Amino acid sequence: MARRECAGHHGVVADLPWALVQRAEEQHGVVSREQALQAGLSPGVIRTRISYGRWQRLHPGVYALFTGEPSRAAMLWAAVLHAGPGAMLSYQTAAGLAGLTYRTSQLIHVTVPACRRVVPVPDVVVHRSLRAGQARHPALSPPRTRIEETVLDLAETARSFEDAYGWVSAACASRLTTPDRILAAMSQRPRLRYRGALHLALGDIAGGAHTVLEHHYAHNVERRHGLPPAERQVRAVRGRRTEYRDVLYREYQVVVETDGRQAHTDASRWRDVRRDNAAAALGLITLRYSWADVTSRPCWVAAQVGLVLASRGWPGPLRRCGADCQVSLALASAA
Repeated sequence: MARRECAGHHGVVADLPWALVQRAEEQHGVVSREQALQAGLSPGVIRTRISYGRWQRLHPGVYALFTGEPSRAAMLWAAVLHAGPGAMLSYQTAAGLAGLTYRTSQLIHVTVPACRRVVPVPDVVVHRSLRAGQARHPALSPPRTRIEETVLDLAETARSFEDAYGWVSAACASRLTTPDRILAAMSQRPRLRYRGALHLALGDIAGGAHTVLEHHYAHNVERRHGLPPAERQVRAVRGRRTEYRDVLYREYQVVVETDGRQAHTDASRWRDVRRDNAAAALGLITLRYSWADVTSRPCWVAAQVGLVLASRGWPGPLRRCGADCQVSLALASAA
């Protein structure tokens, strides 16, 4: 607890104003110079406590009211207090607090109003926003961006659309937010990288596409080639196991499974085989495609899926996705 941090080191809070003690407890033992002055301490008292080592300076004008190594929580508060009024934790730091990522980083990201200027300090990354007031979560402590704003900030700075999709999908899959809420937040941003692609992706996520590969399949294979709309992430119970089928064309009893970039272990490969065999026993045909299949050869995948669906009664037809579409060639080679 923050009180232990403050009071557990040589009784450093024994003679402090109660208002400052309460503030320190709320902020994991960290206060700003302004907060100390407002509580009634004089500049001389503050200097004395620092010079005698009873307090430690974490950033200019930000102090820990205890000795010893500051906790991560204390350093988060120190970054916010250093950044000043209206500051909030954001980007990867806010994502970590929300449970959206478990990757640890020494860097602490804070967002401040666009008009603010913050003195640089080590390990604190400052972002400026014209929408800082709307982006800030109204209740959480320490101050941080709303989850939708956090997701869009990370998508904006992602190295690729696949990485951007990963942030959006992870937030929705973990029930931290919904596609509708992210779309609403997108509408408040006049400029946003990947806007069109993310808009389509959020529709697919709402429909059950959990991974970027499933999105690529839905958009580039299924939708662009006129395949019938499928159900996604369909729950199936086998014995005591609950499984999920990536794509199910229920009327035609055809399943499509998409396998990501990572290499499969022998155990996971045989688990897939057993799942496919169990589906076959129920009359389901399972087609399985890799990342390279879906992203590099979507026309060929569409042609194969279309042929299997047609053998099960789908009237078709497949359509060309563009002038260079290879569906006709793929169909001809399969004939």
